[in-house]
Order: sequence, then structure tokens, then C-alpha cells
Amino acid sequence: MAAKKTIYYTDELNDDFAGNDINTKRVPPDFKFLHSGRAWRVIQFILYYFVALPIVYIAAKLYLGLRFEDRKNLKKAGKGGVFLYGNHTRDLDAFVPALAAFPRRADIVCNPDAVSIPGLRTLVQMFGALPLPTEFSGMLSFMNALFACVKNGDCVTIYPEAHVWPFYTGIRPFKADSFCYPMKNLTPVVAMVTRYTKRRGLFALCRRPGMTVSFSEPFYPDPSLGLRKGQQQLRDEVYAFMCEKAALPGNVEYIHYVKKSDIGA
Repeated sequence: MAAKKTIYYTDELNDDFAGNDINTKRVPPDFKFLHSGRAWRVIQFILYYFVALPIVYIAAKLYLGLRFEDRKNLKKAGKGGVFLYGNHTRDLDAFVPALAAFPRRADIVCNPDAVSIPGLRTLVQMFGALPLPTEFSGMLSFMNALFACVKNGDCVTIYPEAHVWPFYTGIRPFKADSFCYPMKNLTPVVAMVTRYTKRRGLFALCRRPGMTVSFSEPFYPDPSLGLRKGQQQLRDEVYAFMCEKAALPGNVEYIHYVKKSDIGA
């Protein structure tokens, strides 16, 4: 399958091609990341398991062509909470953790765009969105919410590349900053990698490739290393696994990415 489009980029760390044109609103220090009211929790449970998940399952199978490899590795992390790190290649990446983690609940660390759409903030929070605070003073409340989700046995998903590069087949470099969360909470980490592969069966004629998502064995924080060295080690283990899987044969390039500085080199 030949690439259908070429995108020119400048900076692997900061360029974003999501193209959602959302008017981003700030996430203030007093933002309520989690809700403890009984009515909220009951409605959230019904919407998450009986409304969102069935729709996500159908959309993922028919539209995304999603299939999993080694999903059992998530269970090896135990029944407690787990941090899941993956490459960020679609706006609909949020569908993946919910299905992969089932029956446990999935939460997703996201940028403020997710809670900036008028009228949808409550819904996306019920579906597991944990927006990063706009100001540093909101980080304590955010981390408390994050660790409460882990304590509850949730699967907390982080996309360390931060920015969306649609259908990108490589792994972009990313910092170790977000790996402070599993280090501080001594929580297992699982890496997941999305590859784009030719669709099969009745969907073989689809214009877009399907998503194949692979999962690593759990990685465990080493408290003897201290926070900085420990989070760097986790980052390096996750990155190595992601690069290894992304390099496997059959990763279809639907969009071709070219660095501007390489043109004419």
C-alpha cells in the first residue's frame, strides 16, 4: 500500500498534526478531576460499561480494524493498578485502552483539549479523561487523582509522545518526565505499540490499514535507583520495546512523514 499523503515536520517533540481546531480552555488549579458522589459513580458505571464500551467495540473492529497481540501481558501486572504507555497515532487512540483493559476501568491522561469542547466535559470525564492542569499549582490535585485511580485498580494510560501524528509508523523520541508517576507510586508499567497492517477478510479492500496493538511484559520500578534514574530506566525499557515492535515487517505506511531539514540534504 503506497502512502496517500506526505506531511512535513520540523520538530519530533513538539509538532502536532491532530488538526482538531479545538479552542483549548485552561484546566485551573481547583479543577475537579474525580467525583465521589454516589449518583455520579452510578451514572458513570452505566455509561462506561453499557453505553461507551459497546459503541467503542463496534467502532474499533469495523472502522479501526483493531486487533490485539499479547493482551494477556496486561493481566500479568496483577489485579492492582497499572500504567500503560503507548505511541500516539490517532485521535481515536482513546478507544484502545478501554478495550484492552476490560473488565478493569481505563483512565487516560490527556491534554486540556479533551475537556474543552462545550457540553462534553462531564461525559469525557465519565469515560476516563484526566486532563493535565494548565498551571503547575494544579499538579498536586492531578497527581492525587491519578494515584486514586491506580489504587482503585484502574489502567492509567499515558501517551508520552504527547502529540498526535496520524498513522505514523515509527516511534518518536520522548522524555522520561511522565514516568515519575509509576516511580512515585511503585506501580507496574506495560508498554503498548500500535502498528498499521493490511486489513483482512471482508475489510481487505479498505482504504486505510487496520490497527494492530501489541503489549509488553510488565516493567517494574526499581526504588533503589531513586526517582530520576528510576524513571529514566522505565522510559528506556518502554522505548526499546516500542522501537522493536514498530520495526517489525508489515507496518504499513499510510502517511509519509518527511523532516523539512532533510529536504535537499
